[in-house]
Amino acid sequence: MKNFDPLETLISYLRFPSVSTDKEFHEGMKDARNFVGGLLENMGFSVELIETECHPVILAERFVGEDLPHIVLYGHYDVQPADPLDLWDSAAFEPEIRNGRIYGRGSADNKGPTIVHMSALQEVLSEQPDLALNITYVIEGEEEMGSPSMPKFFDRYSERLSKADMMFVSDTGSPTTDQIVITTALRGLVELEIKVKGPKSDLHSGIYGGAVYNPLHALSEIIASLHNEDGSVNIPGFYDGVSKIEQWERDELKRYPLNLEEYQSMLEVPGFYEPRGFSPLEAVRFEPTLEINGMGGGYQGEGTKTIIPSEAFAKITCRLVAEQKGDEVQNHVIKAIEERCPKGVKLEVRRGCFANAYSVIPPNKSEAVECSNFLKNAFSVTDLAIQKQFGKSPLYLREGGSIPVIADFKNRAGLDAIMVGLFTPEDNLHAPNESFDIELMQKATATFADIFRSLGEPR
Repeated sequence: MKNFDPLETLISYLRFPSVSTDKEFHEGMKDARNFVGGLLENMGFSVELIETECHPVILAERFVGEDLPHIVLYGHYDVQPADPLDLWDSAAFEPEIRNGRIYGRGSADNKGPTIVHMSALQEVLSEQPDLALNITYVIEGEEEMGSPSMPKFFDRYSERLSKADMMFVSDTGSPTTDQIVITTALRGLVELEIKVKGPKSDLHSGIYGGAVYNPLHALSEIIASLHNEDGSVNIPGFYDGVSKIEQWERDELKRYPLNLEEYQSMLEVPGFYEPRGFSPLEAVRFEPTLEINGMGGGYQGEGTKTIIPSEAFAKITCRLVAEQKGDEVQNHVIKAIEERCPKGVKLEVRRGCFANAYSVIPPNKSEAVECSNFLKNAFSVTDLAIQKQFGKSPLYLREGGSIPVIADFKNRAGLDAIMVGLFTPEDNLHAPNESFDIELMQKATATFADIFRSLGEPR
């Protein structure tokens, strides 16, 4: 095995423009995929490229022997589009190191964390070539587009994956570079789009205004009806199944290093909602949401155009918490919209994807939780490794974001996940000037090296 330099390897990986949502980046996707596959082959993994209807999945295995512990490492090689390019201080796919950070699209999401795992594993395998740990890598190329090919992947490979004991994921966040979070829950996701149609074409607002129902007015009425004054969702049945918050979760949140004033200053917002009495820091973790992600209609150019538009649209997503069902929530939302749509317009609804939430209760936080001895040990080993390398115990917190495929690993292959957050708010995920902290990268590599050594010790 030829050892690689972690930072230089990440720089090379970031140069591949692996944007999954744009066909113009087909070669970048292929190059990134081949690069990662090559690194795994160099470490002795058997690598398969699993073809899909869109971008292949990398499935790699290091099998040492029967009856040995077995872990899965998950990541993704695709990245978000880099637009708007003119807001980057350096080229998005020409990585640059400045002030202890490496800048480039995908540096934190998810190429940096992927190289962390591989660098740690390389270090341990160099010391212990016969490490008594079976390892499977699943690195997909469609995470940034909702993982549409993964259901069929699980149809074929869930039984094979189910032979593992658990999985590690580093596609979640931490509040600062020295306070690591082990994520205990990810919210689910429901997506839909509504279109409100009025006259057959745009109309002169002077000749027809006051008589013809304006689709933008109708859409605004619908949208305004979906929330209460406190920001909670005003849809019957929306909160059905929402589980209660455990006291240990509130205790963990009290250790969060940002207070409300600092959080507000970081976001530069004048104020917050407190839906159903939850504080802002609680609401982004414990509560389901309904958000308007985009809406439009009518004239959008410079100046004025006096029309009644023929149609208007809105894009809506809901984030779900544990025990909510995506299909049920989607039905509740659509029913409410249909009932509240004014009679003077027509409504079209496009049902999008939905994914359920995922949660795992750390064994050291609840005596009632049932899990395997290996998972208990993995949580303990991970906690100790983080304390050793970062100087602080990790926080155990829910996260507001969604990684739908993690729930699929649990539902289809029976695998629970330890999710170690390696990006921070300063990293600018999905935005210009995305970056990854180099010191965090080094500490995280040492952390995972300790984890792999411990899990591979004979028992």
